[in-house]
Amino acid sequence: QVQLVASGGGLVQPGGSLRLSCAASGRAFSSYTMGWFRQAPGKERESVAAISWSGGIIGYADSVKGRFTISRDNARNTIALQMNNLRPEDTAVYYCAARGKDRAMYEYWGQGTQVTVSS
Repeated sequence: QVQLVASGGGLVQPGGSLRLSCAASGRAFSSYTMGWFRQAPGKERESVAAISWSGGIIGYADSVKGRFTISRDNARNTIALQMNNLRPEDTAVYYCAARGKDRAMYEYWGQGTQVTVSS
């Protein structure tokens, strides 16, 4: 079982930056694949970025490549999403999630943090 708490959202102007964090509690965090997702009003949830248990980057959504960076610190049981050059279309609730190495679906979800990009 893993509990996830996301933080770091807020209001930022276009072109600005935010850093989201996700703190995990529970056993065996370092064995989980971690991901960031987002859901904008009226839209389906989409995958933003994912990172393997060992820190290898699994991938980014095309819309955020070159602007967002996912990272993890297994010693501190945290992951982060550095978001640069933010655009209004990045506005959404962002969620962190975890899945076991052998699982295809994400099993554990954080509560979400709101990111609003607006002038």
